[in-house]
Amino acid sequence: MSFTLHGAAAGGGIAIGQAHLISSARLEVAHYAIAPEKTELEVMRLSTAVDKVRAELQELRRSVPAGAPAELGAFLSLHLMILDDAMLSHAPRELIRSMRCNAEWALVLQMDQLVAQFDKIEDSYLRERKADVVQVVERVLKAMQNQRGHPSPASAHEESMVVVAHDLSPADMMLFKQHQYAGFVTDLGGVTSHTAILARSLDIPAIVGAHTARRMVREGELVIVDGVHGVLIVDPDELVLAEYQKRQRELEQRRQKLKRIRSTPATTMDGTAVDLHANIELPQDVEQARKSGATGVGLFRSEFLFLNRDDLPGEDEQFEAYRMVARAMDGMPVTIRTLDLGADKTVNGSARGGPNPAMGLRAIRLCLAEPQMFMAQLRAILRASHYGKIRLLIPMLAHAHEILQSLAMIDRARALLDAQGLPYDREMKIGGMIEVPAAALALGVFVRKLDFLSIGTNDLIQYTLAIDRTDDNVSHLYDPLHPAVLHLIAHTIKTGARMKVPVAVCGEMAGDATLTRLLLGFGLRQFSMHPANLLAIKQQVLKSDLRDLTQPANKILRCEDPEKAKRLLEKLNA
Repeated sequence: MSFTLHGAAAGGGIAIGQAHLISSARLEVAHYAIAPEKTELEVMRLSTAVDKVRAELQELRRSVPAGAPAELGAFLSLHLMILDDAMLSHAPRELIRSMRCNAEWALVLQMDQLVAQFDKIEDSYLRERKADVVQVVERVLKAMQNQRGHPSPASAHEESMVVVAHDLSPADMMLFKQHQYAGFVTDLGGVTSHTAILARSLDIPAIVGAHTARRMVREGELVIVDGVHGVLIVDPDELVLAEYQKRQRELEQRRQKLKRIRSTPATTMDGTAVDLHANIELPQDVEQARKSGATGVGLFRSEFLFLNRDDLPGEDEQFEAYRMVARAMDGMPVTIRTLDLGADKTVNGSARGGPNPAMGLRAIRLCLAEPQMFMAQLRAILRASHYGKIRLLIPMLAHAHEILQSLAMIDRARALLDAQGLPYDREMKIGGMIEVPAAALALGVFVRKLDFLSIGTNDLIQYTLAIDRTDDNVSHLYDPLHPAVLHLIAHTIKTGARMKVPVAVCGEMAGDATLTRLLLGFGLRQFSMHPANLLAIKQQVLKSDLRDLTQPANKILRCEDPEKAKRLLEKLNA
């Protein structure tokens, strides 16, 4: 039966393919009795599934590309260790025999006991390892499900599969970068959650906040993901399918046309040059950035080097990653943001979430609280600066003492490198992110102490409007056109211009083509976005005349009625 679900569009385009469900173990497992004579067959069924998952993990580990981050192999090794632990590999067999229950139920019972033990651990890193236990169990459950004749996702091509999940963490999304799925749908999440941002970086259609998709969609069912309007169509009829296939072809034709301007300089009609940079998560993302025509990396989210692993990457490992990006960009600027861990991106015991992680010990606060970890990263970035035009960006600054402490740490890192005779760029630029309202309202110390600023609109909107950007229950309140948000952005851009301090926007607003002319009208001359959005932004720049933008942009800035502001924006973009 065909039906439609609605969520928030998190990645443009249209995907048509078979649903591949990411299991939620506790919700789905049935409990039934096993006849005494079939008990050993049930034990064998579990053993067969465990063996299959072990072989899959070993094959995945062998197939990790040579240039891939070390955390990918470490993540797979951890899951193999969990799988082979007696608590999961042997204890469920005894439960099957003693309780005469089905293998799935025995496995989930054992998983629940393990997770309960993890919940009692004080160390936050070890406590969060329960998620790895659940993921391993879900793999085994999926293998047993396929034993019973359910369609195996492995038999289908990934390019024709749509992942449907209750939720996906940023770490999950990093692992999905190894795959070629057609699209993503999750029950939870807001349009600017890190999961949604990473889905956009994959340049595939995605929907978040679909609420009941994971429960209502069946494995292998044909689905349409409309990533433009946030609509999921399940089991479409022939007419609907034909219509969306037509729209899919039209969107692809537009994308192909945009490629014609890839090498065209991003210059407005009145001759003003605009810098269009790319946001990346891992060194291998540079290839996509170069293909998009980006003239630099405006945001290298370095924390993604730290995900999906048990240990912290050392100075040398980080240095190699940063140097790889600097060399690949061949003299173009590369802005490396220091660790922005915390909130929904956690690693090791140093990422202490607290009762409200978005407001807690994260980003620069965490780095200053963990000086040894921070120093290793600063030294790595400085060393890599010898091999390209690297700039260092500090996230979530709000206080003058945070700037001063960060600069003191950088000076200390320089002194240590000097003592060792290691080369680095002595003129490397140091910048700060404006993503806390307090920073935007007290720019004096920022423009005096820093070389450049970068506005992180995702967090700036979150903190200004008091909205958790990972919570789809309040996602309808997330409004980039809110007067307070626009005032903070425009004020930062204009203050930077007056003080001759370059200002960029690297949040999701930079990659929204409907906001390009507005930001140009505010005076923005540097945008940084997902490579997938770059050509659409360039198209807007090429057909814009700045002389026609300043007055309408200021009119929108003065507008206090959100609906009127939207109408004025539509007129500006006409």
